[in-house]
Amino acid sequence: MTLGASLSEIIAIEDESQVGQARRRAKQLAELAGFKPADAGRAALVATELTSNILKHAGSGELQVRLLSVQGGNCVELIAIDRGPGFDAHRCLRDGFSTGGTKGEGLGSVSRQSQMLDIFADERGAVVVARLLPTGVKDLRVGVQLHAMQNHLACGDAWHLCISGSRLSALVIDGLGHGEDAQLAAWAGRDAFAAHPFEHPDRLFASMHRAMNGTRGGAAAIAQFDAESGVLQFAGIGNIGARLVASEGARGLASHPGIVGGQYRKVHTFTYPDAGRSMLVLYSDGLQSRWDLNAYPGLAFQHPATITAVLHRDFCRGRDDVTIMAIDLELPNG
Repeated sequence: MTLGASLSEIIAIEDESQVGQARRRAKQLAELAGFKPADAGRAALVATELTSNILKHAGSGELQVRLLSVQGGNCVELIAIDRGPGFDAHRCLRDGFSTGGTKGEGLGSVSRQSQMLDIFADERGAVVVARLLPTGVKDLRVGVQLHAMQNHLACGDAWHLCISGSRLSALVIDGLGHGEDAQLAAWAGRDAFAAHPFEHPDRLFASMHRAMNGTRGGAAAIAQFDAESGVLQFAGIGNIGARLVASEGARGLASHPGIVGGQYRKVHTFTYPDAGRSMLVLYSDGLQSRWDLNAYPGLAFQHPATITAVLHRDFCRGRDDVTIMAIDLELPNG
């Protein structure tokens, strides 16, 4: 099974007119995903509730909308983000409770209409992630943020994730610079990886290096995990960040200097034999490296989509393309 997602589309929510824009876009994406009319209507309703709540309780914020491939089909992912005063998620999910003097039906309605709802709120603001899936399609505990610099159409970052039985193989790649030339470099490497994603990372890097020769080149990291053995293999060239986050703490995964498609001395694949029950986070240098999930009590136990959204909100540099991928390393078999 191969996973993918469209580029994250951000709709600023600052007045009532943008609620309608979000509603229409969510419905369009649901129709593109092949949803039946009633299910497309659910997506529109969820977008309306999420954006209305932003205006009522935070004053302003944004809604991220995207199509995401999951197990057995496509889903619509809607992520509401604000920097308001936060709220008690458990109390707000009960119909009739409100922090803003309203009827208190918004989040309860979102919960009923979504197949996956995850909420993180503290004094920094709130992130609400809703995924709507067609009947029979399962959610997957993977989160990805992919954004072009200043929301340009061309993004120089790319990612790919394949799952086969108990194994997964993940790639994050950052073409040098940004814009169309960086995108071409990243896509060349991604396509070479996708052709044989479960080959040993050393061989995958050789294939990617050949494919990216003649492009700008870029940085890349490959992570392969087997849920049956709990073993993670990791190899990186350039400045793709990688961390394993577990209950006992976080550890960084080492990469070597160089440029894939340009020049690098060697690839060294590191083996981590006890990676099960951890969260793997891969990120390009569009994200600051000083983040620490311990600064957000409870966040490490939330859905990976929530984790990546919080990291993007608080640590995106804003002057480069950015990719953040978080994977729960207790994935069910695909």
